[in-house]
Amino acid sequence: MKQLCASKADEFRMIGYEHVTAADIWECSSSKYKKNGTPALHRMVNDILSLKATQLMNHMTMNAYRGTGF
Repeated sequence: MKQLCASKADEFRMIGYEHVTAADIWECSSSKYKKNGTPALHRMVNDILSLKATQLMNHMTMNAYRGTGF
C-alpha cells in the first residue's frame, strides 16, 4: 500500500500538485474506512488508483478547516 500511495503521489506531482505526499493519499483514501472498517485489499487498491485530484484537494481543504492538518 505504501508503494501504491507513493506512486499515486508521484502522479499528482507530475500534473502540478507538488506538495502531495504518500501519507496524504493514504489519509484521503482510508478516511472512508473509519465507519465500516477495513475493506478487502482489491477495494483499497481501487480506491487509491481511482482517486482524483479534486477529491484529494477537497479532503485536504476540509481538514484545514477542521484544523486537523493537511
